[in-house]
Formats: sequence, structure tokens, C-alpha cells
Amino acid sequence: MDEATVRHVAKLARLELSDEEIARFAGDMTAITDYVAQLAKVNVEGVEGTVHPVADRNLWREDKIQPGFTREQAIINAPESEQNFFKVPPAIE
Repeated sequence: MDEATVRHVAKLARLELSDEEIARFAGDMTAITDYVAQLAKVNVEGVEGTVHPVADRNLWREDKIQPGFTREQAIINAPESEQNFFKVPPAIE
């Protein structure tokens, strides 16, 4: 991968890279794309996919509606509160 491509990708990602980083990443990206090309040559005919080996069952718990906190419970440990609201310093003065 050439340095012009690395500069283009860096620009798209809004990254500011030094010349040394661009040279290093050009080598790294070349190694990565070469490895992907090598993997593409592997014969996988007859090999069953294993992306989701347990896709036949749901591993998540069932969603249940539960009561939430009251205002008093929510602010009980707040450093400061006023009229059942969290009191925070002003963002803009």
C-alpha cells in the first residue's frame, strides 16, 4: 500500500499523521492486506461456518418490567439536591 493511500484514509478518518507514521502504516497496511489475500486462497470447501455456533438458542434473559426508583430514592446519595432534583454547578455563567 502506498503512502498516498494511507494519507487518503487518514484524511477520511480525520487523523493527523506524521510522515514517519504514514510510512509505518503503509507497511502495516500492506502486511494486513497481504495476509487477507493469503487467507482468501485457503480452501474452505466443505467447512461448515461457525459464526454463531449456538444460534439455535437465546442466551439472553427474558425482559421483565420492573419498578424504577422514586425521585427520593434517586437523589438519596446525591451530593446536593434541591426540591427533589439533582443540584449541579452551572455549566454556563
